[in-house]
Amino acid sequence: MTVPKTTVLVLDSAEPERLARFYAELLGATAGPAAGDGELLLVTGRTGAVLGVRRDPDHAPPSWPPPEGSQQAHLHILVAAQCLDEAEREAVALGARPVAAEDDGSRPGSRTTLRRYTDPAGHAFLLAAVGEDLAGL
Repeated sequence: MTVPKTTVLVLDSAEPERLARFYAELLGATAGPAAGDGELLLVTGRTGAVLGVRRDPDHAPPSWPPPEGSQQAHLHILVAAQCLDEAEREAVALGARPVAAEDDGSRPGSRTTLRRYTDPAGHAFLLAAVGEDLAGL
């Protein structure tokens, strides 16, 4: 029998409350302390914990995209294609900084638009426009 588990991606931040609030508002979720762990804030949505934020007073924002073109770990936030512009306005109003935008037509018959940002602590994330059936929206 496997012990029940779950995973959550944890981001470091010098200002974890601010970063947790940013993602909670962007994702329509809530943020609060993890039970039994005073150092970890959890951003929780309809499906449970979706992201953790931990205080690191020495946090240095990652460089993204790196000059070598290699991708670092980053979040993909799936958005219905017709809502991409609105999602972008929300992200920027909350403090996201645009990095670049591109069209990715790599899959035959599909055209996914990706918009790249950094969050207020410098972590990379994408808004990825997909069909409503894929986004679960």
